[in-house]
Amino acid sequence: MTLEEVRLLTEAEVLAGVGLLGREVDRGCGADLLSDVLAVTEEGLVTGMVTLQAVRVAEVMNACAVLFVRGKHPASQVIEYAREAGIPLLATQKGMFETCGILYGKGLRPTEFRHLSDYAG
Repeated sequence: MTLEEVRLLTEAEVLAGVGLLGREVDRGCGADLLSDVLAVTEEGLVTGMVTLQAVRVAEVMNACAVLFVRGKHPASQVIEYAREAGIPLLATQKGMFETCGILYGKGLRPTEFRHLSDYAG
């Protein structure tokens, strides 16, 4: 599905990256612990964390977008950082459980988690 479809399904507001809503997203994860986010591979991120660190983690994991839940909005410097990094930001009034359920029900699949054995030398 595209980010535009995600926006419509979750009734989200676009905070950054309106020109990037044509991006495809097949998988996503929902987490508020950034360490959990770092354990997944790419795709989209659903979170209630509106900090600069959340956007930086999305950048590191090569996420195609960040969707904030529970009506949360990041500070203007976070939005500006996301614009510069090319990471679309969306915000929905819906909670994380409902948001993830809607997206899963419409075909978005869970991301694959990295295991500690993946890092063993």
